[in-house]
Amino acid sequence: MTALPDTAEIHGALRCWLITLALGLLPLVAACTAAPAYEGKVTANFDGTRFVNSDPIEKSAGDFLKLAWGAVNDPRSWPSWVEVTQYDVPLDRVYNGLSVTFINHATFLIQVDGINILTDPIYAQRASPYQWAGPRRVHAPGVPLEKLPPIDLVLISHNHYDHLDAYTLQQLLAQQETPPLVLAGLGNGKLLSQLGLDNHRDMDWEEAHRLGAIELVFAECRHRSGRGIADQMKTLWGSFVIKTSVGNIYFAGDTGYGPHFKEARERHGPFALSLLPIGAYEPRWFMADVHLDPDEAVRAHLDLGSEHSIGMHFGTFRLTYEGIEEPVEELIMAMDKHGVGTDSFDLLLPGETTALGVTYNVAGAR
Repeated sequence: MTALPDTAEIHGALRCWLITLALGLLPLVAACTAAPAYEGKVTANFDGTRFVNSDPIEKSAGDFLKLAWGAVNDPRSWPSWVEVTQYDVPLDRVYNGLSVTFINHATFLIQVDGINILTDPIYAQRASPYQWAGPRRVHAPGVPLEKLPPIDLVLISHNHYDHLDAYTLQQLLAQQETPPLVLAGLGNGKLLSQLGLDNHRDMDWEEAHRLGAIELVFAECRHRSGRGIADQMKTLWGSFVIKTSVGNIYFAGDTGYGPHFKEARERHGPFALSLLPIGAYEPRWFMADVHLDPDEAVRAHLDLGSEHSIGMHFGTFRLTYEGIEEPVEELIMAMDKHGVGTDSFDLLLPGETTALGVTYNVAGAR
């Protein structure tokens, strides 16, 4: 079976790859966009060359072509732009309780125990190796980059362009007096160093790192990695468990559904808060391996024993087949099906902040 680029990038980036293929430039592009590969000893999830899921994912070249053809011909359209209100963050730091601000896609500002955490930050116009092609954002980030408080910690779940955005990381580094610590899976440190971020640590599944009063654990999930054709599965992907004084937080990153949610609950739960992806899930025959659909997100919420969950990874970049409103519509149906209320699982608008389930906008109005 052929190792293929992650399908979350195919829909918009497909045109980019087709253009380079037509110009005979694909070998050059593949080499330029590939991230450095991890080098290490063989383990349960690393065969010496590539990382693997506990339940391996295999797709053929024919599957890829079928998906690409469907992406080009899919009739569902997204708006070219959606106006959102950009806000300031209510507090520079939170020492008592937990504050979470949704920025866009899988980017949240988590403020707890006096530490400011940014997850999978992306402020670039496109989730792509290029800014002239690939999935383009349809709304502004809910909080401008320059309005962020000092960031102490950045969590990178994996190296796909919509989760490890070089532009954002370099801009964040440039505007801060103290470089944030960046935590990511094994092998990602080489790319981070190339980007000028020297304060980083690579982590294997179930490795832990302590920062101040919190502990971070890099947890197993079901996904893949790669920024080009030549580096597929060459760095590790994962979710994060954040252990705090007010309860544990689960940041899923990208993942398909599997037993790892119940295993995370057994090892690190239950959870006060989970941040779970609900978008980029169609077509299911291809995407189910690596991305939750809304029904699976609700099931993951229940598997984790999460007191409160927030949906993410929808409505910012068109990455797969579904329309812009479908994740929200299907989430509402899934919550009704599983008997989960909005007090347990909800969504935030870009720029909106919640404190353990109490939603308020950044202007402070309840």
